[in-house]
Amino acid sequence: MNNVEQYTFKGGAFAIIFNNKKEALLCHRTDRDLWNLPGGRQERGEAPWDTAIRETKEEVGLEVNIEKLVGQYFKPEANENCFAYLCSVVSGKPTLTNEADDIRYFSVDALPENILTRQVERIRDALANHSHPVLKIQ
Repeated sequence: MNNVEQYTFKGGAFAIIFNNKKEALLCHRTDRDLWNLPGGRQERGEAPWDTAIRETKEEVGLEVNIEKLVGQYFKPEANENCFAYLCSVVSGKPTLTNEADDIRYFSVDALPENILTRQVERIRDALANHSHPVLKIQ
């Protein structure tokens, strides 16, 4: 690994969307047997909030507004910063895509087993409605 690669940070952003029952929207990935919040990698020159909006449209077909930054999460093993945003649906309906083969709302007390712990933590942080964004190492 050269010095530039060693110090290059990656970024990602995720949308946390709740329905009126406070259930979280998750999508099942087509590339792995995992349930995820809509979101993904930040493109070069893209603001993280724009990443969350773009990825949500690409993965589940929903247009969303950013309501607030839930938190910034650092993954040291990947040298990656991830942002989680509380979002509201502006338009569209959940639609399967080449990135999501199932889309459902789940109660926080009944999340699927095949979801990463850090995704669960981000959902719980959004429900906690902290007065400021959380900062965590995941």
